[in-house]
Amino acid sequence: MAAKHNITVAIDPALLKKARAVAARRHRAVEKLLATPVSRSTAREVVTSYGAWVREPTNSATVMRAIDIAEMAQLMFWDALIVASAEEMQATHIYSEDLNAGQTIAGVKVVIPLAEA
Repeated sequence: MAAKHNITVAIDPALLKKARAVAARRHRAVEKLLATPVSRSTAREVVTSYGAWVREPTNSATVMRAIDIAEMAQLMFWDALIVASAEEMQATHIYSEDLNAGQTIAGVKVVIPLAEA
């Protein structure tokens, strides 16, 4: 088993706000798409759009694990995908303001960065 590493990252608040707005719009769009069957071209567009945010490969196993985590922890799919990716990368912590501080999901602890002063 590979060693786990903790990494601290500083993110510009304005950039984070813009990223959240984009993610929220995409999340609403995907939820709307999932409510009805979609064409292949639409599915391709959604996946391509999602690809702009991916820095590590996401494979079918990661997506399937995210589905399991979403069901187990009662999370939205996209939050569960973050947890599944963190778990896959053997991260010990997720820094997020969208999840519950102190909660451990799939072995990954949630930390709200500004709450720990």
